[in-house]
Amino acid sequence: MSDLTPFDEYPLDEFDRVTSRVRMVTPLQTMFAQAEEELLSARPEGFTPEDIGRRAWELLPEAERDTAWAELLYTYWEAIAADRETWGRTDEAVS
Repeated sequence: MSDLTPFDEYPLDEFDRVTSRVRMVTPLQTMFAQAEEELLSARPEGFTPEDIGRRAWELLPEAERDTAWAELLYTYWEAIAADRETWGRTDEAVS
């Protein structure tokens, strides 16, 4: 692994090395986690992913909703693409 960015003339400094390993957490991910915690406390008997999603959306600040909506759409699309790739490999293995 290189300590260089795509621009080889600009080597990463210590700050860049450390922060490049930090996972970015979006407001939507934060609200999903909070919603799950709330539902675990309020409904220990169980709940659905839809319950978590609806509560997360309610908790999400209005200013973050457009970005969160795009994140949901891209995540859904990536899941479909991953399924297609998996099924494609499975179909090739069966053939």
